[in-house]
Amino acid sequence: MRYRLAVIAGRLARWLLRLRGGGSAVPGRVALAIAPKFLERAVSRLPLGVVFVSGSNGKSTTTNMLTAILREHGLDVFTNPSGGNLPQGIASALLADVPLDGYVRGDVGVIEVDEAYGVDLARVLKPRGSLLLNVQIDQLNRFFEPTRVIGMLRSIAEGSSEFVVVNADDDSLARVGAELASAGRDVSTFAVAPSIIEASPNGLANVKDLTGAAAGALPIPSVFVSKLEVQSAQLTIGGENVRIGLPARGLHYAVDAAGATATASRLLGDRFQPNAVVAAMAALRTVYGRGETLHVGDEDIEIIMMKNPPSLQLNLDYLSESPEQVFVSVDEGTPDPSWVYDIDLSKLTHVDVVSGTKAWQFATRFAYAGIEVDQVVPELKPALQAFLALPKPSRGTKTMIVNYEQMMLIRKQLGFLDLEGGER
Repeated sequence: MRYRLAVIAGRLARWLLRLRGGGSAVPGRVALAIAPKFLERAVSRLPLGVVFVSGSNGKSTTTNMLTAILREHGLDVFTNPSGGNLPQGIASALLADVPLDGYVRGDVGVIEVDEAYGVDLARVLKPRGSLLLNVQIDQLNRFFEPTRVIGMLRSIAEGSSEFVVVNADDDSLARVGAELASAGRDVSTFAVAPSIIEASPNGLANVKDLTGAAAGALPIPSVFVSKLEVQSAQLTIGGENVRIGLPARGLHYAVDAAGATATASRLLGDRFQPNAVVAAMAALRTVYGRGETLHVGDEDIEIIMMKNPPSLQLNLDYLSESPEQVFVSVDEGTPDPSWVYDIDLSKLTHVDVVSGTKAWQFATRFAYAGIEVDQVVPELKPALQAFLALPKPSRGTKTMIVNYEQMMLIRKQLGFLDLEGGER
């Protein structure tokens, strides 16, 4: 009875909140308040168990990719597609699918988890496996230093009952993987051809491990990014080469695809088919704000989300050319924007509008870089109006570079109400 009530109350909260446009983690909070074990009960009957996806960057995109690949293989997959990766966000995602008995139906769960909350979630959801993407400079106001993140991801890996998949090109995760492998754990890896990393203006932007060689050997990568073009890549999977499309430009998207593919291969075993990866990636849609293109009026607007220094740098690195029209908006979701002084902004020649509560800090940084700013409008609504009033660019699309919170508000103000339902 408790779980039936949790589902009904959570869905009611979800319906009421969507009447005002947009999602929220509140429905998940409601369900968890009524039934504290709602999460563990919901996934306990999935035949293939649960797989976690975590790391500093790329969680939402990789979760989306892995889910698509598994579905292309015919599996019924539960996931948290909206990026709500805290307990209440995952609970909110469950409310869309779980019957009144509280047990989600399907074959497997692919769940994006926040690095910090993933440690406790591993105890609750008992993942069969975990995919660890990277350790990068992220949310220093929360994590203080990357060493803490490494410890969190190690705990998630240790809490996975069967297997772990790690990025062999990430020093920190390579060390974790090697040590787990030497202890007898099942570890798989994925990697990128060194020549591709060397050709990237700022590499992969992962934290460097200067402590020396890991104790133990890391398994040979099962999936390898062997070629990279503008918005496609070649993956080498067990000696077989396949060409895949990417949802947006950049090496980081190819890395995410390799991680998703390696995890699908490990989970499916003999059932895995490389051609299913090709088909899944060809039909893939971008995740909210991650290289997403919105059609507004009679023109397209590309949204580039800057979650932290590496995400901004890598997205700038892979712009095909300097955008003709640029809108930048950052608010208190980026508590300390001083990191922008470490970013190579050479791909930007000017900015049309800077908005958000951090507008003047970013405008100052652009001034130091010699980048002309036409308008500084801290309030979002008039700033958007000013940017949208600009004539169509003569080439390319209008480009918005925004943090997570502003991305959510912008999508809502532009009439895209299918907002994601949780926190990062």
